[in-house]
Formats: sequence, C-alpha cells, structure tokens
Amino acid sequence: MTRTIIADALKSNEYGKTINIKGWVRTRRGNKTVSFIALNDGSTINNIQVVADNEKLGEDFLKPITTGACISVTGVLVESLGKGQTVEVQVEKIEIYGGADPDTYPLQKKGHTLEFLREIAHLRPRTNTFGAVLRIRHHMAQAIHRFFHERGFFYVHTPIITGSDCEGAGQMFQVTTMNLYDLKKDETGSIDYSRDFFGRQTSLTVSGQLEGELAAMALGAIYTFGPTFRAENSNTPRHLAEFWMIEPEVAFNEIAENMQLAQDFIQYCIRWALDNCKEDLDFLSEMYDKELYERLNFVVNNDFKRLAYTEGVEILKAAVANGHKFEFPVDWGTDLQSEHERYLVEQHFKCPVILTDYPKEIKSFYMKQNDDGKTVRAMDVLFPKIGEIIGGSQREEDFDKLKNRAEEMGVPTKDIWWYLETRKFGTAPHSGFGLGFERLLLFVTGMANIRDVIPFPRTPNNAEF
Repeated sequence: MTRTIIADALKSNEYGKTINIKGWVRTRRGNKTVSFIALNDGSTINNIQVVADNEKLGEDFLKPITTGACISVTGVLVESLGKGQTVEVQVEKIEIYGGADPDTYPLQKKGHTLEFLREIAHLRPRTNTFGAVLRIRHHMAQAIHRFFHERGFFYVHTPIITGSDCEGAGQMFQVTTMNLYDLKKDETGSIDYSRDFFGRQTSLTVSGQLEGELAAMALGAIYTFGPTFRAENSNTPRHLAEFWMIEPEVAFNEIAENMQLAQDFIQYCIRWALDNCKEDLDFLSEMYDKELYERLNFVVNNDFKRLAYTEGVEILKAAVANGHKFEFPVDWGTDLQSEHERYLVEQHFKCPVILTDYPKEIKSFYMKQNDDGKTVRAMDVLFPKIGEIIGGSQREEDFDKLKNRAEEMGVPTKDIWWYLETRKFGTAPHSGFGLGFERLLLFVTGMANIRDVIPFPRTPNNAEF
C-alpha cells in the first residue's frame, strides 16, 4: 500500500478509508485495553493519533513502541472525538522498523534546552522546534529562488574554492593537499605552493560577489545562493564559520534601484513565510517569541526609510545628548553597532531603515565612490531586533578608481586582475547586495541563536557531526 504522509492524512475527510502511515513515535499512552500513539513523520509539526487495541496486538508486541521508535501503521482513517485533532487512525496492523531504548534515547517527553540539543544535532531535527525551523528553512530557499526567477534573474554557481579574498579581510580557511607536517619553503622563507594541488595558495570563499559581477555583466541580472566561509573567531549568537549567502547582482542598476530590490526581495520572503508556514510560525511564536508575528508584519507592511549615514549619526548623537545611553560611542567615521542600528529602526523611525553613503574607510574597496571623496554608495538594510540583515552597494565601474582603492586597502591586485579587467571592456554601472541566509532565518523564526537555524553549525572549536 502506498504511504500517506501525515500532513495529508490530517487534512483528509475520507473517513473509513484504509491508509498506511509511517513515522517516529512521539508518545505512547493509554490503559490496559487501548494505546494512543502520537506519530510524526516530519511533514508537519502536528502529530496524528494512532489508536491501537492492546488485546488484538498483544502487550509484548506493543512494548517496544516507545518514544523515538519508528513504525509503519496500516489502519482506518476515522473522525476523531478527542480534542486537538479532527482525524485519527484505528490500527489494523503495525510493523516496527526500529525501537529506541527509553534508557538511552535522549529525546524523552520533557523540555530540553537548546544548548543540550546542539550536543545531539544528529537527533534534534526530530523535535518540534527543529522540525519547524528546518521546514521554514526549506520554504525560505523556495521563496528566494521563486522571487528571482519570476523577475528574470539567472542563478549562477560561483566557486567554493578561490584564489582571491573578496573582502580583503584575510579571515579565510586555506585549502591544501600538502603535508602540513612537512611544508616546503622557498628562498624567502614563504611556503612554496607550486607543489600544491592548484599550484598556488587557495581558500574557501567568503563571497561569490566578484564572480557574480562578471556574470551580471553578461547576463544582466543574476543571483548566487551557496555556502560561504569566514575564519573569524567570533563565538557570538550571530556568527557562523560556515553559512549560506544570497547575492544578487544587476547590470545598470544604481544605488536607488538596488535599495528597492532589497526591500522587495526581503518583503517577498517574509510574506512567503506568513502565507506558507503558519503552523510552524504559530508554534515558534508561542514557544520562543511572542512578538514574532508583530515583527514580521512590521517589515511586510512598512516602507523602508532611506537614510544617509551622516544623518543617521546626527540622530544618534542627538539621542545621546538627550540622555540615551549606548554601550559603544558613535561618531562620524565609526562603524555602527547593532544597538545603534536597532535604535534607528525600533525607536526613532519605527520602520526598517536602509542606511546609505558610508565613509569609504569602513567599507570594501569595490564600492563606488561618491563625488565628495569621503563616502561610497554602500547600503545596509537594518531590521528590528537584529540590526543589519543586508549589506550591499553600487560597484565602482571606473578602472583607475577601483585599482587605486584596492591598492590603498591592501588587496593584492595580481589576484583580481580578471575582476579589474572587466572595467576595461564594456564597463557599466552595476549594483548588488548580500544577505546571510541564516540571518534571515533568525528573523523569520524568532530564534535567538544562529546555531539553531542551520542543521549542523560550524563555530570556533566545533566541527562535530
């Protein structure tokens, strides 16, 4: 018999029909004559109730059916008289695929801390919390692809292994096949990479942006969506060493179009979650973040305020003068902290903010310089609770300005000759931005720690599973 997934069975009204469902036991309770088994197969946060006749099946047979066991149930779909469900399954036959010893299975029916669940990341998808998070993660990926496809963007796969440091920060994981216990050096004392697999020093990518720009200058509008890596020793609730990035890049877009694209994109994704993930959002809102729906609707229903960095700093300094206390000082030329960004969003404007025209000293070499010689056409999208969620810019299309800026910031131009060369052959204005997928998921799920929105987090001193 073909299996019916539990999400479909719960919506069915074909009472009297014999169906087959399979899944993992969440609980089993009952009395001497009847057992009530809550079964879940991951297709929905809701369990289906399975009602078994103890005398018919035998107590010895039912004994291994404990929390965590995996079973196949064939039975009749009937209308449920109990609270909380409309249907249940009256058992005709059960097949036990695998038991779960109650003395050793760690996910017994009780509350577990998120810290504990990170230690058993191979099992935590079976909990309500992580089932909900992973289903929402899937839906957000679908929304991202649909948004760009519907608007004529092309999905481009940029390399994971790279010979260039896009951000110039140097916080990259090296890729090598050399024997680390016997590294050959050249006459200057530097490591000799000529014998390495690629014949040169290579690393895991921190961004697909530079290659994305090349594709945009041929295809018009592209986006990347893939894993990126930062060897940044940050043990915070907002940092991962391995995470996923979405990076659209659009030829002929200037900063104003870039800002509108960012607003349209993120509102589309959040609206998708509201429309397609209600049961999971209901659970997360109830269990973790009572203000979740309020914040999601806040972003969907408000235009984003466009604000120059200089004006933002003036607002923050005025707040300090009026008695507001920030942990970090704010002055023109400093990079704003999350507390500053959240003040602008949550207290001053009461809507999402797109901050533009940052000082060039605190931004990357590839950003287009403004005529004032001091600022660049950068943009950061700021959200409630989270601060910056998107960072982007109009890119510098002038060859000399780009080359000089790279040299000023210590980016080896020999490694990005191909990137610079595009400014010689049919250069054009273009813009793009990057969104950390897990930052988006933090916002959409209401979870507090970025380690809890990715299946297997990679952080300093942690590469388990």
